[in-house]
Amino acid sequence: MSGRFAPRPTRTTVRGGHVVVPGGVPRQTAGPGHVRTWTPAGPLDLGLVLGPLRRGPADPTFRTTPDGSVWRTSRTPAGPGTLRVALRGGVVRGEAWGPGAEWLLDRLPDLLGAADDPGAFEPRHRLVALARHRRPGLRLVRTGLVMESLIPSVLEQKVTTDEAYRAWRLLVRKFGEPAPGPAPERMCVMPAPRTWALIPSWEWHRAGVDDKRASTILRAVRVAARLEEAVGFDPVQARRRLELVPGVGPWTSAEVVQRSHGSADSVTVGDLHLPGIVGYALAGDRDADDSVMLELLEPYAGQRHRAVRLILLAGRTPPRRAPKMPRTDIGLL
Repeated sequence: MSGRFAPRPTRTTVRGGHVVVPGGVPRQTAGPGHVRTWTPAGPLDLGLVLGPLRRGPADPTFRTTPDGSVWRTSRTPAGPGTLRVALRGGVVRGEAWGPGAEWLLDRLPDLLGAADDPGAFEPRHRLVALARHRRPGLRLVRTGLVMESLIPSVLEQKVTTDEAYRAWRLLVRKFGEPAPGPAPERMCVMPAPRTWALIPSWEWHRAGVDDKRASTILRAVRVAARLEEAVGFDPVQARRRLELVPGVGPWTSAEVVQRSHGSADSVTVGDLHLPGIVGYALAGDRDADDSVMLELLEPYAGQRHRAVRLILLAGRTPPRRAPKMPRTDIGLL
């Protein structure tokens, strides 16, 4: 969710944001891949749709290239795969490699918001209406995968953006596997659940991940198959399933279903910054808490997550009046 990179963003203002996708003519990559084309109904902004999947500018599972392509890797039920997506002349071209290639292409329209219904959203505030007018290509992503959003979301619990992104980058590069196909250099597929379970305690420490977050991930990967089943549930039921894992609470479960299910109504509560941002944007109240935020979002019931994304994209955030949260790198302790 975001309005993006100036001033230096917090985790909240980056989360779900707009990735800048360079313009250009998509190049034809070496090596045969599975190909699918799809024509979306209405405008589509790849950066807005896929931006929430990027965990920092050096995310080894996500890359944009100067030819206008977005690359991402996934560990699908069929195996690891690399997907390259480009938009030209209103037509999406997806190309995929690896055992998960067909799985990724089968779900390409859903990934890019084909199941989303932006027309169901009715702005109730001028700021929100302007944000929607300026961002007509916004659709809610739906990956159909739980663990690839759950693990980085756990890493983001109660730490700075830089700490979380660094941990994800280090762990995926060290324990993941090279991306199939002609992917950009150093792209990787996230580790399999068993690999996560076998990461030594000192490697979590070196990546700056404390015992609480590491233990939550270890508990989650032990029941990864059961958690992936939640893709077939509605978002409310899926969140209940996720929150059965100790250490996964409402903040984390909302962050997951926003991406895995394309949930238009799942609001992230328990966030350090978000209530103040929403309160300031809609009511001039920078001290709003979760209860005030939910009250302000009540007119958007059923579409609250979309409303929050538009609020963040509008970029109206309260001026900083306190120092940034200090970064503590436990890997140096």
